[in-house]
Amino acid sequence: MPNHPRITEGSPFPLGATLTPDGVNFALFSAHATQVDLCLFDESGEQQIETITLPEFTDEIWHVHVAGLNAGAVYGYRVHGPYEPENGHRFNPNKLLLDPYAKGYVGELKWDPAVFGYTLGDEQGDLVYDERDSAPFMPKCRVVDQTFTWTHSTRVRVPWERTIFYETHVRGYTMRHPAVPEALRGSFAGMARDTVIDHIKSLGVTSVELLPIHAFVNDSHLLDQGLTNYWGYNTIGFFAPDPRYFSQAPGAITELKGMIDRFHEAGLEVILDVVYNHTAEGSELGPTLSFRGIDNASYYRLLPDQKRYYINDTGTGNTLNLSHPRVLQMVMDSLRYWVTEMNVDGFRFDLATILAREPDGFDYNSGFLKACRQDPILSSVKLIAEPWDCGPGGYQVGNFPPGWAEWNDRYRDTTRAFWKGDEGVAPELATRITASGGDFNHGGRRPWASVNFLTAHDGFTLNDLVSYNDKHNDANGEGNRDGHSDNRSWNCGAEGPTDDAEIRALRERQKRNMLATLLFSQGTPMIVAGDEFGRTQQGNNNAYCQDNDISWVDWDIGEDGQALIDFVRKLTTLRHTLPVLRRGRFLTGDYDEGMDVADVKWLDSSGQVLTDDQWADGNMRCFGLVIDGRARATGIRRPASDATLLLIFNAYHDVVDFTLPEIPGNDRWTCLIDTNTPVRAELQEHSSGDVYQVTGRSLLLFSLLTKGATQRVFDKLEEALTDEELPAPARQAAAKVKESVQKEAAKKK
Repeated sequence: MPNHPRITEGSPFPLGATLTPDGVNFALFSAHATQVDLCLFDESGEQQIETITLPEFTDEIWHVHVAGLNAGAVYGYRVHGPYEPENGHRFNPNKLLLDPYAKGYVGELKWDPAVFGYTLGDEQGDLVYDERDSAPFMPKCRVVDQTFTWTHSTRVRVPWERTIFYETHVRGYTMRHPAVPEALRGSFAGMARDTVIDHIKSLGVTSVELLPIHAFVNDSHLLDQGLTNYWGYNTIGFFAPDPRYFSQAPGAITELKGMIDRFHEAGLEVILDVVYNHTAEGSELGPTLSFRGIDNASYYRLLPDQKRYYINDTGTGNTLNLSHPRVLQMVMDSLRYWVTEMNVDGFRFDLATILAREPDGFDYNSGFLKACRQDPILSSVKLIAEPWDCGPGGYQVGNFPPGWAEWNDRYRDTTRAFWKGDEGVAPELATRITASGGDFNHGGRRPWASVNFLTAHDGFTLNDLVSYNDKHNDANGEGNRDGHSDNRSWNCGAEGPTDDAEIRALRERQKRNMLATLLFSQGTPMIVAGDEFGRTQQGNNNAYCQDNDISWVDWDIGEDGQALIDFVRKLTTLRHTLPVLRRGRFLTGDYDEGMDVADVKWLDSSGQVLTDDQWADGNMRCFGLVIDGRARATGIRRPASDATLLLIFNAYHDVVDFTLPEIPGNDRWTCLIDTNTPVRAELQEHSSGDVYQVTGRSLLLFSLLTKGATQRVFDKLEEALTDEELPAPARQAAAKVKESVQKEAAKKK
């Protein structure tokens, strides 16, 4: 690289560092800066070799073109302006700053007093300007070459009604995977291994949702305790993948693109969990790493009458100001970049209420929501909201606009409470398993808008949900005060691991009950990685700081775990095969005179329609749901020809005699699933009026035995549900993992 590259004015668009045929164009937004310096470093990022003052300021954007620079060039910014915290300004050119649009980083943050814009320890706090140079302790930005040849250049585009999410963590998923070479574990390349993808694909899920992969910062207080920010909800760069997830050099974007390409080859979508609600710079007492030093008053929401302080609707110290057009542009540019350049299929938005929050609160027509709805790129991908934050009016489940899906925590809490055996939960469960129409059935929204889940990265795993009454978070170093205390969990009679065969059997059945509820409910199901074979976090329900065996998926899968995997495959096979389990219309129970049918009926154990008094009985813990396959499936007034199903939910502790109902024109029922007997040599047939002894705490799925096309479907289903051998890809994936586990164990001996 020349010592004195040729400098020209450059262009204010696009923002960030953009390769040109003869160099790099740099453009940085700052409305209140008085001067911006571009600092160029050697390849390691350790030695600054040149400073260039950006010569032009156009529409609040500083810009320059530097000829002779190539991909791999390392840089940062120093931004001049007033240091007036009381007026919302925190400029300090002694602090090297990361480009908000950087596509790659070199190095990592080293916590030192110099990375703070004020003098740590001074009695005046953040009002005291600090003159120490932060560059030696800062990561640097890298100009990235985006060249990549896609094998699958188009997105997978799984229809919403067929979507099953699988939430996982890039690092934790493969750190203990014996079939992944050690050098690749915890990386994008590790996720792209055939054995990993084969297992995911064999489960019947369609869309892999990755916890944050945007560049993030490890909190200093965690590092002091020997912990780390494992989940990654502490973003500092919205365009750059985090360097720690690369097995090669961090600038090797091809590794991430290669992983996405491999997932697409397998027909799997890639969904990113994204954090646009706050940054890693924290409160007014936090470090100056990027946005704060570039233009604090523009990037963050400040208290109107005390601009020294931040509005903290996130609980993390700051809130991004998406009411500002350039900040909103940055978020939209980031989203479009990940779709158009990285080929991802959608996004799950952390604390999404904040993104739709204007100065007066949550706004259905906020700038962000309007921008997404009209954008031709973003409106074509999956958009999923976590519809709450800790600000005023922050809980907004069901209130996002058409086109959005939302995490439904009411589904989670109700399903847990029902199978735990809580009183008076049955009526609420009835609404949740039919896609929570009271929350989502408006504005032409579809049942898929409700993303149903039992567990997520935040909270107990499925195994721990049935193994612990209380959280056990002592490893987090907060005296077990962190994490939710209201988990609606039940240990089935013993806290934690036990050798009691009866308790273990009950726990396995409870797992099957909840997974079957999830995958047989209307809406979009989400499974957390490892729940399919009973992964445990030893009772830790807030493992955000545990980058170790507590959080990493353990692939040493025992007999119970393999049996649960087989059961999950049966459930997903049923969901994919039976359209009535994923209807595009909300099930209401209303009688359709023209079709002479109601889409659903709720039954008591005698096979009769439940009365209002029965619903009001808090002790009622067993009921049936008939989903009539004849009810019209679309707005066109014609009968459907789907299977008619009977679901029986029994959270009572003992056997309930359930009379199979009569349906006009049919009198034979086939039992497809009984969570008490998950493995059967053949599917049992019964007649209407027969009494089926429903085991305590179990779920059953029956179908009317019909003729024609539907019968052919059931012939295939019977083979899938009763065959002791796994499907070929699943069998191969399981064998590879088992073989690798055995080899690992042999090495240790």
